[in-house]
Amino acid sequence: MPRAIKALLFVVMLFLGAAPAAAKTILVYGDSLSSAYGIPRDRGWVTLLEKRLKAEGYDYSVANASISGETTSGGLARIAKVLARTRPSVVILELGANDGLRGLPVAEMRKNLAEMIAHAKKAGARVLLVGMRMPPNYGPDYTEAFAAVFPELAKREGVALVPFLMEGMATESDLFQADGLHPTTAGQPLLLDNVWSRLRPLLKK
Repeated sequence: MPRAIKALLFVVMLFLGAAPAAAKTILVYGDSLSSAYGIPRDRGWVTLLEKRLKAEGYDYSVANASISGETTSGGLARIAKVLARTRPSVVILELGANDGLRGLPVAEMRKNLAEMIAHAKKAGARVLLVGMRMPPNYGPDYTEAFAAVFPELAKREGVALVPFLMEGMATESDLFQADGLHPTTAGQPLLLDNVWSRLRPLLKK
């Protein structure tokens, strides 16, 4: 091989070796609580997550595939395509609230969440399941069965869990919009803190 070509190949290999690795992706797969409903998108907890990752030196990009009003059945129907498109290292699965608000069967929600976790695992992603709770006016039987799904599923599937997305703020009415369901901009950092404490152990620098 001519010396000039060898030199060129050496330079190319050095360049490739020095090139930074492509950023890993965190997929946030949720509903209106993760899509910044009713507030500027850049003030939502998912955007705040992007900023925190950068500030703490984590080489991750964030793909937000959350849709306002999404149920677990809707999420299950589209997750395969979203995973193929985003190829995430970590999936934050934040769905179920709309199932509960519509009084849909808990067993159906559990099945849908389990199948989404299976899809994410098959795609090679680590999963963080985000727990929710229903207001007491839905009755103790339903609210208790609903809340139990998340820790039970996390234990069974061996995935990380945020016990309750709104921990520490659910009773603070000034942190919610007029509908009493969606956090204001002031509540978004609290949502992020609840997610971050369970997400951080799943990240790699």
